[in-house]
Amino acid sequence: MTKNHNYYLDLAYQLAEKNLGKTGLNPSVGAIVVKNNSVISSGITSYRGRPHAEFNALSKLKNCAGATLYTSLEPCVHYGKTPPCTKIISKKKIKKVYFGSYDPDIRSFKKAKSFLSQKGIDVKKIKTKNYKNFYKSYFINKKLKIPYVSAKIALSNDFFSINYKKRWITNQSSRKIVHLLRSRYDCILSTSKTINLDNSLLNCRIDGLDKFKPDLFIIDFNLKLKKNLLLNKIINKRKTFIITNRSNLKKVSIYRKKGYKFLFINTLKDKKDFISLYKKIYKLGYSRVLLETGLVFLDTIIKNKLINNLYLFKSNINLSKIGKNNISPNFLKKIKFKQISINLNGDKLFIKEF
Repeated sequence: MTKNHNYYLDLAYQLAEKNLGKTGLNPSVGAIVVKNNSVISSGITSYRGRPHAEFNALSKLKNCAGATLYTSLEPCVHYGKTPPCTKIISKKKIKKVYFGSYDPDIRSFKKAKSFLSQKGIDVKKIKTKNYKNFYKSYFINKKLKIPYVSAKIALSNDFFSINYKKRWITNQSSRKIVHLLRSRYDCILSTSKTINLDNSLLNCRIDGLDKFKPDLFIIDFNLKLKKNLLLNKIINKRKTFIITNRSNLKKVSIYRKKGYKFLFINTLKDKKDFISLYKKIYKLGYSRVLLETGLVFLDTIIKNKLINNLYLFKSNINLSKIGKNNISPNFLKKIKFKQISINLNGDKLFIKEF
């Protein structure tokens, strides 16, 4: 195995990273076609999940016989809403296929090699250090039938989450990274309490990413969402669900007229209730959820082990007397975070994988 194999496979993963969180229940896959030591084509899973990366990379080539295909995920072998990728790989007379991870979908798991070998195509899985956990979210989707759940929180240097005098805790550099982070999730889960307090749009306000607005789920059992919120101005530009129970049907009709959709659950008190909510969100077609809530909700999620990773944006400024928390942040102080190497002009970014 040459170093070029890892180089081309990393290129495939870098492509896949571009559409992470934008391909629905299908995984984001990157594909690179190489011939005579040159990249002659590339492809990525399309927005909303179809066509697949291999099709996008190979369909535009008239002559690629004898070429090598590098793909971040094992090519699919089953017929779904589109033909299997192994079909076009065989049709285009690809000579070798290298992929980085097996597809956990039972319809394709470890089946590409068997199919393609019968067509005279050499197939190998390559280990990768840089992207070994890239499909962690997809594996969770397939195994548990729930979304991959991340959360983000912003704190001052002295661990306050609310600033009495300013809307923001962190600086503009951190906020831009938050917008990028949101673009990698197909929906955001928040609460009416958090939204009423922050009056946030919870979208992606970066050129090139503004069209990738994650859909929004708002937990609001008492339907106390304010009428004059900024997000009401973009209610028709994305799906916005209110999570509540059926005891509020009179108020529900008022919100529906504004453009809100509804997801009904009986209660949200224990871990079973949250798992049930996650499954309902997954059934609606969402594979990656970003939690943007306050410390109280975050504490509940962490204690019940209902989270896969947590991003902590930390300011270098102490708020002291102008800072506030609704509960003690000690549960966050006990977590062993790993700092992400990124220049945020004084702020710092940490991550914890659970």
